[in-house]
Amino acid sequence: MTGEQDGEIALDRAFSALADPARRAIIARLSRGQASVGELAAPFAMSMQAVSKHIAVLEAAGLVTRSRDGQRRPVHLEAAALERLTAWIDRYRLEAERRFRDLDAVLADGKDRP
Repeated sequence: MTGEQDGEIALDRAFSALADPARRAIIARLSRGQASVGELAAPFAMSMQAVSKHIAVLEAAGLVTRSRDGQRRPVHLEAAALERLTAWIDRYRLEAERRFRDLDAVLADGKDRP
């Protein structure tokens, strides 16, 4: 498998993981700092086991990691993974913006003609 294919698979996993609203909420919470599974589970009407499964999906996608702090296993956001997603999105956003500017220029040029 090439590096490009590995990157595409990583993007696929990350976007797939973020497709779930509960996982997006977990990422949003972790953007404020590390948290335990219990802390992450508090706002949800689901079991700790269900939240743990969501965390496992995010971990498999490389979006979060867990560390050991005594008996606690806090979950941490992997900011670099989010930066890679943002860079991928920005590449296409910038291209779309360039096309819109070009279209605006063509339309503006057409208005000046009788």
